Amino acid sequence: MTSFLTHRALVHDARLPLRRRHNALRTCITLFAPYGFRATYHHLTLSAAIPRRLEADPDALVRAVEELHEARVLWLARAEEYAAQRRAEKRSGRRAVSNPRPWWLRSRWDGPDHAWHQDPFRHPSLRLSAYVRRQNAILDGAEPPGCPACGNEGLRVPSSTGHGCIELCRECAWVLTPCSCGKRHRFVPEISFSWNGIWQRAHMSDDGMPNPHWPAG
Repeated sequence: MTSFLTHRALVHDARLPLRRRHNALRTCITLFAPYGFRATYHHLTLSAAIPRRLEADPDALVRAVEELHEARVLWLARAEEYAAQRRAEKRSGRRAVSNPRPWWLRSRWDGPDHAWHQDPFRHPSLRLSAYVRRQNAILDGAEPPGCPACGNEGLRVPSSTGHGCIELCRECAWVLTPCSCGKRHRFVPEISFSWNGIWQRAHMSDDGMPNPHWPAG
């Protein structure tokens, strides 16, 4: 089985070609991605300032994998607590999983509020560890202020579904008020994109800053 820690070590290994280290980072994201693979990768390109040309700042890969590792440690601790809780519940005869399910067990279909599954640019701007702490707190019964995902307390953005209206978080497009029909609606990205463009960091410049000419050029 592929090991997160093994590939984290590869990202740190300065003797390896940068492409190999970058691929190791990708493997780490496939094993733990709080925002989903594409949105988590996009988040790390911004937070770790990964330049379009990796040669311009090889240490950016280390910053990215360490942010991911920090959040994963928090998740592992909470997941172990949950597993112990479930074992105790099963021994007492409670086999049904509580609803809602823990945030890390929900698929993209379980979470229609997660706009970043359709638009990887609209994820929270929180550091991944802060997002994990927030979701763990909500799982434990806390009710933090603002958007459940990012904490933004600004004005909500109305969006038409064709036969109704939903309200979105201005920052991360989390669905704060669902459609009255009760059905899930696909979130349409504001900016057209291709995965290859995200992977090749077309949205970044060689200095690690967002590309001011993207997406136009």
